[in-house]
Amino acid sequence: MIDAAVLEMTDVALSSSTSAPNMPCKRTRGSSEAENVQGKRVRQEILRPGIPPATPTNSFRVPDRPSPPLREDDKDGHYVYELGENLTSRYKILSKMGEGTFGRVLECWDRKHKDYVAIKIVRNIDKYRHAAMIELEVLNTLERNDPQGSKNCLSLREWFDYRGHVCMVFEKLGPSLFDFLRKNEYRPFPVDLVQDFARQLVLAVSFMHECKLVHTDLKPENILLVSLDYCRSTSVGASGRASATRVVPSSSAIKVIDFGSATFEDQYHSSIVSTRHYRAPEVIMGLGWSYPCDMWSVGCIIMELLTGDALFQTHENLEHLAMMEQVLGPLPEPMVGRANKLATKYFVKNKLCWPDGAANKKSVKAVKKLSNIRRLILEHGDSSAVPYLDTLVDLIQGMLRYDPDTRISAAQAMQHPFFSLKLAQSIPPAMPSPNILAPGQQAAGTDGCRVVVATAVQQAQSISGATPSVAPGLSTGLPLLVTAGRGSVAAGGGLGAGMGW
Repeated sequence: MIDAAVLEMTDVALSSSTSAPNMPCKRTRGSSEAENVQGKRVRQEILRPGIPPATPTNSFRVPDRPSPPLREDDKDGHYVYELGENLTSRYKILSKMGEGTFGRVLECWDRKHKDYVAIKIVRNIDKYRHAAMIELEVLNTLERNDPQGSKNCLSLREWFDYRGHVCMVFEKLGPSLFDFLRKNEYRPFPVDLVQDFARQLVLAVSFMHECKLVHTDLKPENILLVSLDYCRSTSVGASGRASATRVVPSSSAIKVIDFGSATFEDQYHSSIVSTRHYRAPEVIMGLGWSYPCDMWSVGCIIMELLTGDALFQTHENLEHLAMMEQVLGPLPEPMVGRANKLATKYFVKNKLCWPDGAANKKSVKAVKKLSNIRRLILEHGDSSAVPYLDTLVDLIQGMLRYDPDTRISAAQAMQHPFFSLKLAQSIPPAMPSPNILAPGQQAAGTDGCRVVVATAVQQAQSISGATPSVAPGLSTGLPLLVTAGRGSVAAGGGLGAGMGW
């Protein structure tokens, strides 16, 4: 056993999670979004009436530890804390993972389960507490229907009310698919990884829809890798004209997160949902929305994973619709005829006012550079996608049908031939557990993945100069450091953690 002093030392050492420096984004998000705590951007929570507040259900006993001093919340209702202090006697605060409109997310050490967690601390303001209760109702619904956590949705471990703040405890995960693309200089994923990601995503969406839930905010930022580990590989463009070194995740396991905007089918539906790039045409045209809007988002996400670029990079409705027509053909006249009053200004005699209505020449040029799905994959995708182009295009076109009534459902998509294909694997064989490796030892059979191992006790020693006493042969059980490539190290595998490339 590690004595208490050593445990506290490792806690402090692990609080300095290394986040990669911010890199310029290839695209920007709309002004209606807020910077979220997981290195991504999301819309503000939509407050939906009619759901009674949930009741705290967690109950746990841990050794008594000093509570932090009572402090006033800041002027915005955020919980005020210091690194290294406790959040209840069970959790030790290690670092701030980020901040959003709703509150903050902190990386904490769970003393009971000896594990890292991400704790969302909601602002002590009535409207945000109410929104948190709605989100808890959604999370509890998912938990009741998937107690084993096999449907690829983020699990709520527990929640509690601490000094007026709703606190939600989640498992700590790896980077989002968007973060991975961005750090990888927007190189597309190989097709086998896209297949794995898409299969898991469609399963998660199908499960949510079975629970009578519409996520409404699916996007790469809200799809997190379970692991932080990665390896290097060579990418070749679908045209065969270019190649480059890229990194790929060592595991394709993902989880869908952020249910703050999820809506039950029988609840009030706000008029605007989804982040701009993944917003379905029926939402833009004011035709109402339901489960199919999630499938439109999934189609956009698959295209982004295949090409490295968001399919519809726009921030304005008319340009967005023009981009859709450039890729998918004209909008159906019956659908245009039902558009609400706000959307009718984009049409003349049921035809889109384009390019006459364009804001500027730059907008016209942005639309012109797009082409159909097949050509976009050929021009910007990975060469591994070429042999499966027909079935890929068929799946994506099914997800991107204009009419939500004819759009492929999640349950139907699960049966699509693309998910039955046996594809060559770009991920190397599974690594042996790093816990059995000596510091600096390379794991065998990793196909070039370099594993650097450093325990939390070693980190504490390097920071403090102390030499903690650990029983011979004892593994701390704390996450080790795994990296590849250029030698920088990211601590652990956490929700929104830096990848250390």
